[in-house]
Amino acid sequence: MLDRLNQAMAHIEDHLDQRIEVSELARITLTSEYHFRRLFSSLAGMPLSEYVRRRRLTLAGADVLAGEPTLLEIAVRYGYASGEAFARAFRTVHGVGPGEARRTGAALTAQPRLSFRLTVEGNSTMRYRIVEKDAFKVVGRKARVPLIHRGVNPHIAEHVRSIPPETMLRIHGFSDQEPAGIVSATVRLSDGFEEGSDLDHYQAVVSSAAELPDDLDVLDCPAGTWAVFESSGPFPQALQQMWADVAAQWIPSNPYEYRPGPEILRTRAAQHDPSHSDAQLWIPVTRTTG
Repeated sequence: MLDRLNQAMAHIEDHLDQRIEVSELARITLTSEYHFRRLFSSLAGMPLSEYVRRRRLTLAGADVLAGEPTLLEIAVRYGYASGEAFARAFRTVHGVGPGEARRTGAALTAQPRLSFRLTVEGNSTMRYRIVEKDAFKVVGRKARVPLIHRGVNPHIAEHVRSIPPETMLRIHGFSDQEPAGIVSATVRLSDGFEEGSDLDHYQAVVSSAAELPDDLDVLDCPAGTWAVFESSGPFPQALQQMWADVAAQWIPSNPYEYRPGPEILRTRAAQHDPSHSDAQLWIPVTRTTG
């Protein structure tokens, strides 16, 4: 997988002055478009579209400073319909307009070319299992929150505090399958994995109940395959590290890819230390054929 990802990066680099089709990148990596976007953003920390834009404007910056060709020709080369659109994008990345940069030789910002490699930690292993689940519902209360990579997410914490205890007891009563009890379920609203990107966060249970009250939020999840990871450690650092390890190590080295669906997290305070947690992370996946 890592070799194919780097082939896709080479394809992007060779076609920065042309239209880049995500379908072609998916073909190179033998994955779906959804999986490629999701994996790329998880590993790179930015959406694919943002990386391509930054790389194009990095090369455009070099052309601007070189003094030729004209600014309009540079704009057209890198896919901008007008000099004004190019100038706006250029300023966003470099902090200065292309005309001023050419006149003054201003310092510009560069987006390095990305490549991927797997770092193997010899003293740790990832515990996981593959589970086939029938269709089910995530039932609870939902809030729109920003993604935060490190530390406690205060928006999620506030959402949890805002749910009355009696409502949580009612929600808990609908739990009838794995993962059991109250869980957190997150749905990404874009292919981005950058800090601050929007998530729908459910404080909820997993249920097959046919009849549900109108005041609860319900997310329907079709039948499919789930990769279930387990960890134990300080909260929330161990959980966030597990999420990162799934994207950076497990997915690239196993015959599975992401598929659309919520990521479900079940946490319980560790018996030996309340500052630690035992966790299960459920990731929707599909087995690759390549």
